[in-house]
Amino acid sequence: MYPLTIMVRRDLNLVLLVAMLAGCNAAQQAEPEPAPVVDLSPAALSVTQQDALDQAQTAKESGDYEAALALFREILADNPVATDALVGIGDVYLAEGLWDRAEPAFARAAKLEPRNFDAQYGHGVTLQMLDRFVEAVRAYHRALTIDPDSLGANLNLATTYLQMGRPKSALVFAQRGADLSDGAAAPHITLAATRQLLGDGEAALEQYITAAELMEEPSPQLMENIIYLLSQQRRYLEVANAARQLIRIDPTTESWERLGWAEFRLGNYGESAKAYRTAVQFEERNWRALNGVGVTALNTWLLSDKQDFDAHQDARSAFRNSLSINPDQPKVITLLLRYNL
Repeated sequence: MYPLTIMVRRDLNLVLLVAMLAGCNAAQQAEPEPAPVVDLSPAALSVTQQDALDQAQTAKESGDYEAALALFREILADNPVATDALVGIGDVYLAEGLWDRAEPAFARAAKLEPRNFDAQYGHGVTLQMLDRFVEAVRAYHRALTIDPDSLGANLNLATTYLQMGRPKSALVFAQRGADLSDGAAAPHITLAATRQLLGDGEAALEQYITAAELMEEPSPQLMENIIYLLSQQRRYLEVANAARQLIRIDPTTESWERLGWAEFRLGNYGESAKAYRTAVQFEERNWRALNGVGVTALNTWLLSDKQDFDAHQDARSAFRNSLSINPDQPKVITLLLRYNL
């Protein structure tokens, strides 16, 4: 099921025209004809159409999109206001990633049946995917007037606001999504991202950790976010632990570099040097890791009262290699000059 859209409700304005006939008595005026009642609701499906709809839904769920589309269109040929068939077509195109084809189907369904949650929600999704964010926001709001407890509509509305650069507007819906999460990690990630953009690092970190605990294995990006926020709070031991977990999930030059940085902050210079060197083994042009190798070697040389010549040479080699990759490093140049490297 794709994110649900909000229905837009339009009230009909009834205009009563009263004919004022000069010189006529009320008794002589003709009785006004009663206004015709217009039924704007979609026509009910016939038995044959309902059978076709059931077959189309089955084909759609099994992935036979061509057959599903043919059946949905057959229903619409007989009943052009069959909302469920329009929603079905929109769902198929959503599944195929054809947002521009899905949008008109959902738009038509939402107009025919404003209180149809699936129509409104699907319309919001397609508008969001087409980067028509203002319209998507309106669609999701309409969907939430139908079902305020829709997890999908709350989350999609929050993410749309984030895409628009409006985290303050996103917060209430991101929080609602997390409250409705029922053990799902994604709502907590959305809330964490919103909190992070609002500058509330502690609350963001809490939500990222909650999301990680709910996942069988957290994603590398999630662990990167956790490491970043832990680093901001100078919780270096936890940074090191998180970096080790990241290495188990995604052993890259970046993950080893992060472990090297955390170990150095903890004063574990030997472990830091090992991590930085491993990072360079993964990617020899990682100039940040090379700087880490240089700093740990320089520290070893200084702690030896400048007697460890090998450490001095290691620092010299690492810093010079780093500068050959990225010459714009004034701090590294200062170290080379200060310690005659």
